[in-house]
Order: sequence, then C-alpha cells, then structure tokens
Amino acid sequence: MVNKFKTVCLTAAIASSSATFAGGLLTNTNQHVAFNRMMSREASIGIDGVYYNPAGVVFMGEGSHLALNWQMAYQTRTIKNDYKLFTNNVNNPTTPRDFKGKAFAPVIPSFQYAYNKGRWSLQGNFALTGGGGKCTFDNGLGSFEKIVGETAMGAIGLAGAIDNALGAEMFTSDQAFGKKGSYSFNSYMHGRQYYFGLSAGAAYKVSDNFSVYAGLRGIYATCNYYGYVEDIKVGNMPLYQVLDPSKENSANIELSCDQSGIGFTPMLAVDYKTGRWNFSAKYEFKTRMRLKNKSVNQLPSIGNLDDNLKNQMNKVLTAKFMQAGLPQEQAMIKAEQTSTAVLANPTVVATTAGLKQQFDSKINKAIGEYADGKKIAGDIPSLLTVGVGYSPIDELRINVGFHWFDDYNATSYNNRNKLLKKRGTLEFNAGVEYDVTKKITVSTGWQNTNYGLTDKYMDDKSFVVGSNSVGLGGVYHITKKLDFSVAYFHTFYNHVKTSETVTLAPGVSNTYNSDYTRNNNAFAAGVNITF
Repeated sequence: MVNKFKTVCLTAAIASSSATFAGGLLTNTNQHVAFNRMMSREASIGIDGVYYNPAGVVFMGEGSHLALNWQMAYQTRTIKNDYKLFTNNVNNPTTPRDFKGKAFAPVIPSFQYAYNKGRWSLQGNFALTGGGGKCTFDNGLGSFEKIVGETAMGAIGLAGAIDNALGAEMFTSDQAFGKKGSYSFNSYMHGRQYYFGLSAGAAYKVSDNFSVYAGLRGIYATCNYYGYVEDIKVGNMPLYQVLDPSKENSANIELSCDQSGIGFTPMLAVDYKTGRWNFSAKYEFKTRMRLKNKSVNQLPSIGNLDDNLKNQMNKVLTAKFMQAGLPQEQAMIKAEQTSTAVLANPTVVATTAGLKQQFDSKINKAIGEYADGKKIAGDIPSLLTVGVGYSPIDELRINVGFHWFDDYNATSYNNRNKLLKKRGTLEFNAGVEYDVTKKITVSTGWQNTNYGLTDKYMDDKSFVVGSNSVGLGGVYHITKKLDFSVAYFHTFYNHVKTSETVTLAPGVSNTYNSDYTRNNNAFAAGVNITF
C-alpha cells in the first residue's frame, strides 16, 4: 500500500537538478561566452580553446591569456500526465495534468588561462563540467501522484477484504477509506547538482601547422536532494492511522541526501592548420565517479500493519458491542475475538501478505541509491569532438563541429545507462562570426542535440529530450589586449510522448500517458585579457 509510493519518492530526486546547459547527459559544453554566441568553437583559435580546442591555443601569440566568464541560466521542465486515477484527487480532480519544475542558476563562473612561450602552451581551465543549478517541483511529480492514486486503490481493496470478512462496513465507510479511492497529499521535491572541474595541460607545436595537447581534469561533485510526501489521506482516513496511529508522521516519506565524489578525466587533442582552413579533434576519456551518500531519510514501516489494523478494529467493535448492551470487559473480549478471526480470513491474509512481500522486495531498491554511507556510480561519459573552420576572408570565420558522448558506457546506478541506445548522444553545430569593424565582432550559431533515448529510459524522475539551440552575441574589442563579450542562447526542445499500461488488479488496467519537454534560456558575459 505504501511501498510503491516510497520507491517513487526516494528515486525521484536524482534528475530534478540535472544539467541546465548544453551537452550530454552529465556534461556541460558551454564553458565560455564564445560558445553561447557562436555554438561551434571546436576549430577556433582563441583563449576559449583551452576547453574547446586546447591544441589550437598554442597558435595564439606569446604571453599570458586569461578569460573570465559569467553565465546565468533558467530552465523549466514540463511533464503533462494523463491518468484516470488523477480524478480521485479531491483537491485537483483533473486529467491531464501539467507538472512543472523550475531550474535557476544565477551565477555560473568559469575561467581559462594559457601561457604561450615558443612551441609550448601551458593551460588551465575552471568551470562547471556537469550540473550547474537547482530545480524545484513545488507540487512534486506526476509519478508521485500516480502512486498515491494507486495506493488509495490498494487501501480500499484491503478495506473491502476486511469488511467482507467482518460482514459489516468499517474501513469502507465514508468516515474511513471509503469505496471510491479518493485521496489527498502534499508533495515537494528540490535538487541541486554541481560538478566542478579544474584542468591543467600543455600543448606543443610540432610544426608551424600541427600541434598536440595532453591534459588532466579533476572533478569534484556535490549534490543535494530534498523532498517529501506527507499528509497522505485515503478517503477521510489519514494513512498514518493504519501504520502507527501514535505518530502523525509515520506515513510520511522524507528524503534528505547529500552526495559528493571526485573523478579524473585524461584529455588528448590535435590541431592542424593549412591556409584558411583549420581542423581539430579532442578526446576526453570516461570519468569514473563514485558518489558517497550522507543521508537522513525518513521511511514509513508496514511491519506493524496487522497489529494496527487489529487495534483500530478492537476500538470500533468494543464501542459497538457496548452500545448493544454488553459490559465493557465482555465487549472487549468479543471485539478481540472478532478482529482476530477477521484478520485470519484467507482473503485478508493473502491481501496483507501481498502488501508486505511487495514492500520487503522493493525496500532495498527504494533506498539503495540514497542509503547513508553508500557509494553509487555516476560516471561522466567519454567525449569526442571534431571541428572544421574556414575563413574565406580575414573578417569572416565559419565553423562546423561534431560531438559524440558515449553515454551508454558511462556507468550509472543500477546500470540505468544500459537503457539508452548504444550509439550515445550526437551533437552537430555550426557558427559564423564577422568583424563588422576593428572594434566590433558579431556572431551567431546553431546546435542540434540528439540523445540515444528509449521509452524505458524516459520518466519524469530523469528525462532529457532532443533539442535545437541557437545563440547570438558580440565582442567589443576595447583595446588590442582586452575584449568584452556578451551572448544569449535559447534551446528549443522537442516533445517526447510515452504510454504505459498499468495493471491495478486482474482484468483492471489504466493507461498512463506522458508528454515531456523543456524550455531553456542562458545569458553570458565575459572578458578576454592578454598580458
């Protein structure tokens, strides 16, 4: 009756704070303002190349180069769910229903530094390589309510079994669970996820046209998930009364988990220049991440269900028998005998045993990912980028690029990554920038992201959808050694629709439909300094 509901609550938070930026499932690729305004930077020669094209940075002039960047991102996530049981919600009996989450990252800093001398370029980069924001679902998720509705149906099923064995209306009365499966509850979910990355590496100019790079990125991940489902009521009876009537919070579920971990990413890159063309490639190896939990979670217990049901029945039956004229002591004895017989009824025994068995079989799955002290897998996938740049005239630069994220082989909890298609995530981008004057450069770009999604991977607790992003911006060249950049990009997300048949009882099923999408805006500003 409550185990499914607990499972959903505890597994729901992990994606409520997933990345608000461009890139793969756990990778941010917008680490410099230049990306936001042009989208395609893999083959560009500039200080932003410390991330996008590190081998090409060696072709910049000698000296020190520094970039300081600020970004702000805002994203909404909308899941439209259509489920017949939602009409049993006494506070909002409508279906379909929109569940919205809001993610806001007001300050996302990053910097890139390079010191070029002779054939060498020593480089460093700091940025949020994954995550980067907070996401809040003020009313929980559709999967939360789906299980509450199913919990209510389970409760009235148990109530009906008991009352049939009793031969009288008790738990199915309007004062208790009733017969309709109506319910109410309060729910909330909040998540935060930051993957801080600090890298160091060196590029070497093998010839005037060809360079190579090797580097290492260290990553520190810090995440927090908090959520609750409380005040669950079926009909007019609070659920806690059949779990532990002495504690009003005994049916509440609360998740409070902090996660942290470190990982390291080796990186290799090459760049080749010929005439007005430039070609580049970079490979980032998979980052092995193990996140350690520090949790204080509250979970309901179903172990005392029989005793609590018996206590409820004894109270009601004792009062009933006393009203019929029995002395209190005899009424209590008869009530005890009656409730014992009812709970020993084969149908009632089978119903309660089924609930307990289901609870016990799923409890480890429910709390496994967030169990206190446990380490869980959260790898960052390997990444291959390829870029081609062409400058038909000195003032005009045109780029195209490609990204491949091997998400399928980046281990996640319970190998959920294996639900993705083996091909991983594919991204294609293109951008152009033009020097309007010696002081002003304008640029724009586009990027398409296509995840290797499957229907089994999609749910409101962890979802991404394919998208097209466009960016634009400009650079004001204050001096020959100081540039100021601004940019904006918007992501247009696709809609992904799924449908699931839910069996509530033998011969009784409903269809649970979902429609997933997002909306994303990002602003950025920064300065590039040469000294």
